[in-house]
Amino acid sequence: MGLPDWAGLAATARQMVADGKGILAADESGGTIARRFAEIGVESTEPARRGYRTTLFSADGLGEHVSGVILYDETLRQKMDDGTPVPQHLSACGIVPGIKVDKGLVPLVPESKEQVTEGLDGLGKRLEEYRGLGARFAKWRAVLTIGPGTPSLACIHDNAWLLARYARICQDTGLVPIVEPEVLMDGDHPLARSAAATRQVLAAVFAELRHQDVHLPGMVLKPNMVTPGAKVFGSASVVEVAAATVEVLRACVPAAVPGIAFLSGGQSEQEATDNLAAIAALGPHPWWLTFSFGRALQASAVRAWAGKAENAAAAQRALLERASANSGALRAALARR
Repeated sequence: MGLPDWAGLAATARQMVADGKGILAADESGGTIARRFAEIGVESTEPARRGYRTTLFSADGLGEHVSGVILYDETLRQKMDDGTPVPQHLSACGIVPGIKVDKGLVPLVPESKEQVTEGLDGLGKRLEEYRGLGARFAKWRAVLTIGPGTPSLACIHDNAWLLARYARICQDTGLVPIVEPEVLMDGDHPLARSAAATRQVLAAVFAELRHQDVHLPGMVLKPNMVTPGAKVFGSASVVEVAAATVEVLRACVPAAVPGIAFLSGGQSEQEATDNLAAIAALGPHPWWLTFSFGRALQASAVRAWAGKAENAAAAQRALLERASANSGALRAALARR
């Protein structure tokens, strides 16, 4: 196979995170999108899923605010209404197509509430196929919880190793890895507890990335923002969340990483945008900051769509409004440098 194209990977990673553009996470699993469709009274069928997602991808001007889209396996293989494969349509719009490659969560050990992510078996061959279909980056999500005795050292170590191994396989196959260690908001923990857990997790992840010889300029980090638990979310201000997040990132994330694309977790659309703006405003930062939101970009759009083709324009307006709000916040921070 030979050595990876390090320069090409770095160029793609920069394209994914630079200039105030973000990444649309449209990679909901079958179960997740079924739940979201159920909220609007729509049955989750293949035509419905394709109709919804291609509606989003057809939004005029999406590429002004979105640099990449994370796709699900099904969507990567689908076509737009004019017959163009989805990845080729996105590329023509200046948007980098990517693919979710993990296979979900399983208990760390039997009866454990902690989880690790499956999907390493056969990953190299799957990545080669995805690259042939047009994907240029991949995503793998690890999940860690805050609670009595958690996250445990075993859970942190195992997830960090899996993320690093996945990332190296991606780069060996010519794809940029998005490395996503999510410390969940679930719970009633204070801001300081979230900061300590996130710092511990990120330190372990970057130690494993170094051990696996992952090329840091050819990857993107997708972390959680440092917030209090969902049950006490309002106990910290936007300013406090931003300061805690930046402090943890500066302590753990090497400057060689080109960009950090925040996940929104359980935040509302507006909460995620407000916190993103406050974090960006504390720059200049050694990395590009951006967003990789799923529900925080799509919640209004899926409600506007409601499973009806005649609502496509309304859904697209809702998506563009959220994408523009987030990219606008990042560009405003860049302009103040």
